[in-house]
Amino acid sequence: MLGSRRSRRRLTTALAGLGLFVTGAALQVTTTAAPAHAATTNRVLFDDGHAEEAGNADWIISTSKPDPLSQDSSPSSETDWTGALSSWGVALQKTGDYSLKTATSALTYGGSSTTDLSNFDTLVLPEPNTLFTTAEKTAIMTFVQNGGGLFMISDHTGADRNSDGEDAVEILNDLMTNNSVDSTDPFGFSIDTLDISSGYPAAISDSTNEVLNGAFGTVTKSLIADGTTATLKPADNANVKGLVYRSGYSGNTGAFFATSTFGSGRVAFWGDSSPIDDGTGQSGNTLYDGWNDTGATNAALALNATAWLAGDGSSGGGGGGGGTCTAAQLLGNPGFESGNTTWTASSGVITTSSSEAARTGSYKAWLDGYGSAHTDTLSQSVTIPSGCSATLSFYLHIDTAETTTSTAYDKLTVTAGSTTLATYSNLNAASGYVLKSFDVSSLAGTTATINFSGVEGSTLQTSFVVDDTALNVS
Repeated sequence: MLGSRRSRRRLTTALAGLGLFVTGAALQVTTTAAPAHAATTNRVLFDDGHAEEAGNADWIISTSKPDPLSQDSSPSSETDWTGALSSWGVALQKTGDYSLKTATSALTYGGSSTTDLSNFDTLVLPEPNTLFTTAEKTAIMTFVQNGGGLFMISDHTGADRNSDGEDAVEILNDLMTNNSVDSTDPFGFSIDTLDISSGYPAAISDSTNEVLNGAFGTVTKSLIADGTTATLKPADNANVKGLVYRSGYSGNTGAFFATSTFGSGRVAFWGDSSPIDDGTGQSGNTLYDGWNDTGATNAALALNATAWLAGDGSSGGGGGGGGTCTAAQLLGNPGFESGNTTWTASSGVITTSSSEAARTGSYKAWLDGYGSAHTDTLSQSVTIPSGCSATLSFYLHIDTAETTTSTAYDKLTVTAGSTTLATYSNLNAASGYVLKSFDVSSLAGTTATINFSGVEGSTLQTSFVVDDTALNVS
């Protein structure tokens, strides 16, 4: 069967194979260190190494860096720390559940610096105004992929505070689209090149959402004072979700605040820095008190989102499973290197065939690719413990001989239990493997079947190749 299968499938080109090898090698090098999550203390790093204080901006929690406690070890009001983000920092510090630091140099992951990302649960990028280096982008993306939280705060297009030709819109979009880990819309959204002068974007109605309804309060509205929005692309990441929308917008356009996931990590986006500005800071800056704006609930939004990103179940997050979950990877034979074990698969699906390269190792799961009417399946049942947050992830490569740009002739459907997570087709074909991830926390306390089903039409092959699966709980 395997011999017939290989002969009927379209061979990948040598160039594509080389691309897969290089990408895989780069990822192996950069994912050796994983965030070591503390049991009770949520560690948050605020970036100040990318011109966050340029012009009128003062996006710091304290002038004491890296440790704000050196300015005041027990702050009771936001004026005890100096910076336009001091209200944010002091509010977290007063809970006793957070350890806060400020990074003033290049961001790293897996290094020896005290501000290395491996020492933190969440990274806050408050309107960066210089581009991240190639190494920094790899560090940030790998940090999130391995379970870190990323809070990206933009400003309107053209807000180039240090006049270097780059603004936060361009810088954050560059992070998402020009990195060595995953540049294929990894978070499922792009930041719009807009300058929206004013408004009070409204929160969606979702009483179960931990960002909108957390321990720090209920979010009803936010604030735009020269900001922008994001366009969502759930086909690229099914976990992207708009939480706050510009007036007159909904669905995939006009999202002022959005969340998503990547690998085992979480992501939040905010379209303006004005909501986090508390109106106080270093002398010489023109600041605006959006934090306490009476027409909005910006403080609750910032704090709930920080808790959610850090996985603090006690402060509105839930990523830590309320402290009752033991972190683990639950799938057996996740990279298929044990051959036809643990998984239930159609004949020939789990294979070492050289016609399609594995992302890592020798084995992968190759569904379809015959160029004739055919169905392949791959499944595994797994028990997800109660009280856990759970993320399903896998790498997918789609190779096709179809030439259409509009018709999905061949499809791969991914389900968890009775929930359809995503459907891919020949229209999603691309060279190399792309990481896909889904929040399946709703299945905690159940035994669910993770299932991949590939259905191919009568002519022209499409191959759906899956490798390096994981179901991480925490």
